[in-house]
Amino acid sequence: MEAKKHISELHSEHFEWLDKLSFNKDEIQVFNKRLGEILKANNVREVAAQVEHFQNQFIRQREVIDELRHEIKQYENNLTKQVEANPVASDHRFTVDHPVLRDQMETYEKIYSDLKTEFNHFLSKTL
Repeated sequence: MEAKKHISELHSEHFEWLDKLSFNKDEIQVFNKRLGEILKANNVREVAAQVEHFQNQFIRQREVIDELRHEIKQYENNLTKQVEANPVASDHRFTVDHPVLRDQMETYEKIYSDLKTEFNHFLSKTL
């Protein structure tokens, strides 16, 4: 049997995720600027290799953010269609949960957190 949740609960969760993803995308821009500063100050081969590593990781994280945002918005569109089809008491209605998407978000958050930790450690060594 599929798990079910209130539509309003899923809606809130989606917007929380979208806010996190938006914040992380902005944060990656700041990190990339820091990489440029580090490369100017430390043009050593080992540092350049690490900068390239983080640039690649940040590119991949932006791609994952875009993929997750798309999936969340698709699910949100499905919720909207359900509410439009039957608007009566929609805030009390249950709908099918999305454990796969939740798992993807949890995995993303863990990987992103680990990357930030690794990046901050790199910053502390190079600055």
